[in-house]
Amino acid sequence: MIRKFLRRIFSSNATTPVTEKGCRTISCEEHGITRSRISSSSLKVALTLQQAGYSAYVVGGAVRDLLLGLKPKDYDVATNATPEEVRAVFRRSRIIGRRFRLVHVISHGEIVEVSTFRGGMLGDASRPDTGQGYADANGRLLHDNIFGSQEEDVRRRDFTINALFYDPATEEILDYLDGFEDVLSKRLCMIGEPEQRYREDPVRMLRAVRLAAKLGIQIEDRTAAPIGDLAPLLQNVPPARLYDEMLKLLFSGHALAAVVDLRTRGLHHGLLPMLDVILEQPLGERFITLALRNTDERVQQGKPVSPGFLFAALLWHEVLAAWNVQLKTGERPIPALYRVMGNVLATQRGRLAIPRRFDGVIFDIWSMQPRFESRAGRKPFRLLEHPNFRAAYDFMLLRCKSGEIDSELAQWWQTFKNADHTIRESMLHQEVSPKRRRRRRSRRKPADHEKAETVQ
Repeated sequence: MIRKFLRRIFSSNATTPVTEKGCRTISCEEHGITRSRISSSSLKVALTLQQAGYSAYVVGGAVRDLLLGLKPKDYDVATNATPEEVRAVFRRSRIIGRRFRLVHVISHGEIVEVSTFRGGMLGDASRPDTGQGYADANGRLLHDNIFGSQEEDVRRRDFTINALFYDPATEEILDYLDGFEDVLSKRLCMIGEPEQRYREDPVRMLRAVRLAAKLGIQIEDRTAAPIGDLAPLLQNVPPARLYDEMLKLLFSGHALAAVVDLRTRGLHHGLLPMLDVILEQPLGERFITLALRNTDERVQQGKPVSPGFLFAALLWHEVLAAWNVQLKTGERPIPALYRVMGNVLATQRGRLAIPRRFDGVIFDIWSMQPRFESRAGRKPFRLLEHPNFRAAYDFMLLRCKSGEIDSELAQWWQTFKNADHTIRESMLHQEVSPKRRRRRRSRRKPADHEKAETVQ
């Protein structure tokens, strides 16, 4: 199928459009990315658009990752075709988005995101002034649905390493801003004036930290300089966007390095309540470090990860601190815990829009922690049968490893969980204290001869 597309393109009279002055064309011999390394779905979409007479390139993170020897997570295509024109070319596609319309094309069972070239940055003649309501008082863009030329699309992207265009027909890379050299030098450089670009979209500060940690590259001094002073601008970002970017950061496979960098640059304040305070506390810092390291290892090994579990870990010590305050006032433990859990999550949701679909998992993990300490009667058996037992159990193991609770508890549960029924029953019998056994003996009904002696 791909060969058929290529024959059509090279046999047709249509040629790749001539690029603007100042664009460097990098041959396949120099960059080493053959079309065989591109996903078949994105290759088909780009070539089909070219066959229809449009410009189309594989762009952004996929090109960057391939140059770095990494496997791209997804592939994006940029084109001069409007969303309606793209929709007309592909039967299995749909237009999405409000702030900027995109097209999702389904090819070979995969979704390829296709975007139309976008217009210039704030301050360009092509963009309306801020008095028209296109930016807030701090410079954050409120409307960004402007189509433009290929070069405008390049220059409105965030970092030079994300502004490379790969032409699957010629196997060439188009580089307007020396992004190719920045990739090879492992250098993260902002396109345009950094302070203005951060003001346009404060989330770019988080993205810079995430990319630097994920790719093992350095943020250049000019790009890094304004971050500390502009960190408060994150308070103006909608919670849903903040959540999306934080989720990418936490599940990048390098979350621990990213969170450390967040703190170093002053970007952690307010992202998760009291995260800055928690990281200063020995137990809290160790617990979060273990949770993030565990998540990084699972991501790097291709194992499934749970946002609910990680957010439960990041917020646990705030729950614990508030719960202890309630207990000191004489509140009953379990009702107090449930009240605190609701308050903490409600406060968090005001800054980071954690979807409510994770509430059940988070609440179960937190509420099951006291139950691990009850090792008598039928309670351990009921706990084993809980649908979220495994998540709560792993959470309890982290608490033990961090030194928050005695490791003996983890050892007991590990044995109990893997034992057969007979051994479990014997373990529960051993857990009954001598005092409780004496109490049980005193409560037993007297035998008949004992009753008779009492009557006499």
